Amino acid sequence: MTETSVLEYLLRRDRLIVVAGLAGVVVLACIYLAAGAGMDTDMADMSMDMPMPWSPAYAVLAFVMWWVMMVAMMVPSAAPTLLLFTTIQRKQAASVRPFVEAWVFLSGYLLTWAGFSLVATLAQWGLERAGLLSMAMTSTSAVLGGLILVAAGLYQFTPVKSACLRYCQNPVLFLSRYWQPGAAGALRMGLRNGGYCLGCCWFLMGLLFVAGIMNLVWIAGIALYVAAEKLLPLGQRLSRAAGVALIVSGTIVLARAT
Repeated sequence: MTETSVLEYLLRRDRLIVVAGLAGVVVLACIYLAAGAGMDTDMADMSMDMPMPWSPAYAVLAFVMWWVMMVAMMVPSAAPTLLLFTTIQRKQAASVRPFVEAWVFLSGYLLTWAGFSLVATLAQWGLERAGLLSMAMTSTSAVLGGLILVAAGLYQFTPVKSACLRYCQNPVLFLSRYWQPGAAGALRMGLRNGGYCLGCCWFLMGLLFVAGIMNLVWIAGIALYVAAEKLLPLGQRLSRAAGVALIVSGTIVLARAT
């Protein structure tokens, strides 16, 4: 088999290329987080009353930490939409290399979560300055933790949550409604799809402020829940059940704090 024919064979296996790439991205993100995301692990032993010494370099590191977390947590549940997008692109004669436009789509999706990561970094800085977040990046206030749990639970019942979850659960619905041709269209579709996922899951990500931003058990747990909510047929019921559980948990935490 010549070099040209090998290349042509691989290009026809666009879904395989996309799946392999997604798996590689998620694995690298998980390794980065498991290694500490570049954070000083000794800071957990420092006084919790000391404010975090933020510098421009540390702020960038915190932003990267949040963004990599979002990649590890959100990309698996976005895979069905991305793979369906790739399939449609392959069947269109105008798309010579559908996997390229698939990566453009993914870039738009991840840009949306980069925006969230920036807001989360600012929130982390503000909470640490207010003494509500410890050096170990966990909440030092039971009241704050309880309020986040209750708020996250209530959000599960909002129309915004339901509308966003509907598009996240149904890639066919999303792609049929918002399809746009070309690389620019793929980028805009990725941004829009990321926006729906953000609207669906942003409050759940806020739970990381309760038990620890770098708590790998919570990161894995939230990622598994997000995937189940989007991919299982009972996603809406699961969403409401999780909302009730969060409200009850938050109420118990608040009751114990008063």
